[in-house]
Amino acid sequence: MTGLNSWYAYMKSQDRAQARTALWDLLHPDVVFESPVVHSPQRGRDITFKYLSSAEKVLGGPGFTYVGEWKNAHGAVLEFKNIIDGIEINGVDIISFDSEGRITHFKVMVRPLKAINMLHRLMAEQLAAQS
Repeated sequence: MTGLNSWYAYMKSQDRAQARTALWDLLHPDVVFESPVVHSPQRGRDITFKYLSSAEKVLGGPGFTYVGEWKNAHGAVLEFKNIIDGIEINGVDIISFDSEGRITHFKVMVRPLKAINMLHRLMAEQLAAQS
């Protein structure tokens, strides 16, 4: 699955400038992003790129790991974990790909509630810093 391999390469990349270009290229122009803290789906490459690049800054780093993977021909569910400020975060990325390997739908689900609340605050700060 080319798209999934590209996603993993993006997450592991140490060259942030190159990774940002790779993420942009990986997203379908009409991609839909669903956040655990935003009520409505976010539509389009621009907003999805903003959310995913912000999430990588908030959640990424040495503590972030994917601990499970379930996939089919059109997508994958990737379970992740991390600890930020002493709060253990457990979640899943549900990713759908088109026939060219581009992401068409990306849904994030997170638990427990205090992790969601913390991510909501940290993501709001990160998104505001980008504006």
